[in-house]
Amino acid sequence: MANPKGSALRAGVTGLDRLTRTTLAVLALASGVYTYLGVRDLLDGSPLITFFAALIYSAAVSVAIYAFWSFLMRFLPHVREVSSRLWLGLAMALGSLMIVAMSSWLNAAALAGSAAIEQHLAVTLQNYTRDLDGAHTRALGAQSLLPDIQLASTRFARLADAERGGALTGTGGSGTVVQLLSQMSSQLDDLGREVVASGERTRALYAEGSAQVARMRELVSGQGEIKARSDAFGAEAMKLVGTIASLEQTSMAPAVKRAADDLATGFIAPAADGRTAELAGRQNAVVGSVEKAVAAQATALSQAADKIVGSGPVEPARFQPLSTAEAVLRYAGDFLPSWAGAISIDLLPAVLVLILCVVQAAIRREAEPADAETLSAGQLLVALRLVRDIEGERALAGPLLPAAAPGEAVAVDAGPAGAEPAGGGSVTPLAAARPKKE
Repeated sequence: MANPKGSALRAGVTGLDRLTRTTLAVLALASGVYTYLGVRDLLDGSPLITFFAALIYSAAVSVAIYAFWSFLMRFLPHVREVSSRLWLGLAMALGSLMIVAMSSWLNAAALAGSAAIEQHLAVTLQNYTRDLDGAHTRALGAQSLLPDIQLASTRFARLADAERGGALTGTGGSGTVVQLLSQMSSQLDDLGREVVASGERTRALYAEGSAQVARMRELVSGQGEIKARSDAFGAEAMKLVGTIASLEQTSMAPAVKRAADDLATGFIAPAADGRTAELAGRQNAVVGSVEKAVAAQATALSQAADKIVGSGPVEPARFQPLSTAEAVLRYAGDFLPSWAGAISIDLLPAVLVLILCVVQAAIRREAEPADAETLSAGQLLVALRLVRDIEGERALAGPLLPAAAPGEAVAVDAGPAGAEPAGGGSVTPLAAARPKKE
């Protein structure tokens, strides 16, 4: 008894065989095309050699994918032994990993390579912007020391003016104390002018760096071939690195720290030039007080400069250009949809293989002979109906006649003497039925 369900499944598998092969061929071809686009950027050399090398590699990938899945579709659904199925399943897993290694990542590079390079440029630009702001902050940090420097200079200048009237030593004039205080004020004034000049230079360099960052941002989000934009971005990055280095050199924080340390350690007390011993003693006392004031001021400036210098100089990294494949691998987490599409092109036939395995298993189950324990009520009724039909046909056919040998007639018992055969006919005797010999 033929199973209609099993027949439908067989018909479905047979009818979809051509579609399955066509689908597999299209997927293999698509994977080869995207593999060609991905591997082309990785090859160096003349355009002709690059073209043929990428074409041969992509053709090999297409043939390998088509052959691999064709083998599995042909054999895996029909294998019944568990151990054989496990080995074929292991082969399918290993082959899938090899396909991902030789094709899928190149497919992802072709699908999202340009976007990945733009992502790399954007991340690099963000780092450069951070370095520019850090160098600018360090350069401007010395400007915060300018008020302290100016206040210290003004204090020493006022003390010098006061000493000219004799406010410190009790004797007016421009003696040793006045000269020392004026010298300290002059040194701090020079340091303050250098800090002011560095501030103007810092603003100019920061404006230049900001313009370079703006051009780099246009290259990141602009139109055109990504390779040309990446090259232009690298040129602007080199200029920006030089600008950041110049900003580091304009920072006056290290210079202020050195000047403050020199004020404290390089202080040389002048000899008293008083005309009397009493005046010389007062001058020495004031000079000692000035030395303590200079040391305190130097310590304060040095500590303030340490807070600025302590963060360390900004060292921007050099721009590193990437190929599309390298960019896709580095920023894989940002392009998961592209990776999913690239892998699906190569591994979608695995779903078809699993479908065929399920369908072939169902066909085998339906083809197995049924026994009394597995017969359903409907199947039992159909079997009984067939048995009754066969018995009815036998009853209508009547008794079976013996078969005659070739060239011989069939002898029929005519019954009792004088009785006519059934049906009102006559029966020819066997001797009369034989042809006479001449």
